[in-house]
Amino acid sequence: MKKYEIVKTQEEFTEIIETGQKLKNNFFNIYIRKNKLGISRFGIAVGKKLGNAVFRNKQKRRIRTILTAQKNCFPKSYDYIIIMKEQGKLAPYQELEKKLIDLLSKGEKNETTK
Repeated sequence: MKKYEIVKTQEEFTEIIETGQKLKNNFFNIYIRKNKLGISRFGIAVGKKLGNAVFRNKQKRRIRTILTAQKNCFPKSYDYIIIMKEQGKLAPYQELEKKLIDLLSKGEKNETTK
């Protein structure tokens, strides 16, 4: 994932969360909002309640790997904020990947019908 494909600032995070469409399953909360940049951007958050810094960074790396591998499946010009929930904490990689892709594809269908 390139630097320009990442949502980093807290202001952008909160703005996307407040104005975006919310999708959720038992592993993730995802907020989607259209942008005018022509590229998709992703923000990943894993809360302190889920574990120490080493564990949180590992989970973020896993999510980033899934997003990089499936990047062409997402429509352009959207911002995504992905927040991991407690139940996703101990899930194996394949299950995380399946749940994340299913949820993002559901969001893609909802956004294109608007």
